[in-house]
Amino acid sequence: MNDALGRRLRKWRTNTVLPHVTGRLLDIGCGHNDLVRQYGTDKGKGVDVYPWDGCDVVVEDTAKLPFADGEFNTATIIAALNHIPNRADVLKEAYRVLAPGGKMIITMLSPGVSKVWHLLRRPWDEDQTERGMKEGEVWGITPKGVRELLTSAGFRMSREKRFMLGMNRLFVATK
Repeated sequence: MNDALGRRLRKWRTNTVLPHVTGRLLDIGCGHNDLVRQYGTDKGKGVDVYPWDGCDVVVEDTAKLPFADGEFNTATIIAALNHIPNRADVLKEAYRVLAPGGKMIITMLSPGVSKVWHLLRRPWDEDQTERGMKEGEVWGITPKGVRELLTSAGFRMSREKRFMLGMNRLFVATK
């Protein structure tokens, strides 16, 4: 989303997430790595399976991260959990690389909002025009689905909040 609206929405998501980030940050599905760059490249790493411009570490599978147990204080998946086919395994891996008491932060649209939004934004949506949707990706995840994925991975929900005019949700969970 390199158009003006896309940049503004990415910034809105980043600004919603940043106040919840503490310590060393790992952004999973980082895309162009906006969150880590704004937080501080000396304090975080961005990882993705696609070689987006700005990504720190490209891996074959984000369920197999090249980081030590407990290496990070905060892990994030911003507008990307629905693009991760093995999302339950990735959340378990995020749990592994988080220190005790660490935070897992996710932003997610519900399926209906996501499908309409991606349809309207198709010409400017890099997930569709550059990378393409892959098998196992879905058009958003329900809030209940996100909570279930987090708790199944061992996380405890600590905060949930709507933003972007109520169309998007922030989920914060702790290890």
